[in-house]
Amino acid sequence: MTTSIKVQNHLFNCIPNHEWDRLLPNVEKVEMPLGMSMIEPGMKLSFAYFPSTAIVSILHELENGSSAEVAAVGNEGLVGISIFMGGGTTRSSCIVKSAGYGYRIKAKVLLEEFNYSVELMHLFLRFTQALITQITQTAVCNRHHLLEQQLCRLLLINLDRLPDNQLFMTQELIARLLGVRREGITEAALKIQSAGFIKYSRGHVTILDRLGLESRACECYQVVKKEYQRLLPERIAD
Repeated sequence: MTTSIKVQNHLFNCIPNHEWDRLLPNVEKVEMPLGMSMIEPGMKLSFAYFPSTAIVSILHELENGSSAEVAAVGNEGLVGISIFMGGGTTRSSCIVKSAGYGYRIKAKVLLEEFNYSVELMHLFLRFTQALITQITQTAVCNRHHLLEQQLCRLLLINLDRLPDNQLFMTQELIARLLGVRREGITEAALKIQSAGFIKYSRGHVTILDRLGLESRACECYQVVKKEYQRLLPERIAD
């Protein structure tokens, strides 16, 4: 059971066994349904979440109600970095954009472990640095790259966090995540589909040619992917 939980989340898998044995009794499996609101701006967090099969979108919203995704978190990381970064709360909101399961740990316990274990502290800080890279690269991408390129980046980022080549995302959701009109997403998706890279039907996206999709994406996808690989090794030795 211990091993099966560890391999479901990359950060869990990077925690040395002597640290993991102490943390495990505080790990609780939870369902993460589509649309679940995990964090609201200004909310004090009670738990940190470690997705296994779900994907969470970190969004920033404006006063007029418009929003855009700044990062995605799946089985590579955790949701709730403000717990150990010292701020206590965040101005972002987090919603589940791909349903699945994950694990949660009480905020108080996570903070205690963060302060107790230097290894755990360094691991979580490296993840935070990788997440910041994703946020900043997304900001640059949204400002300077074509919508078609942004859509390819978004699809690939989600694909990396799922076990197969199937995505379930409506055009309305994609438009909200990219902060654009739905008509723009329809046009971009048709171009990618015409090239034979994806098949799209009623919120169901099948990736047919991953390499083709990567060739159509901007450099932002690879920049972020390489930074995660650099900062988060496959596993930390005991």
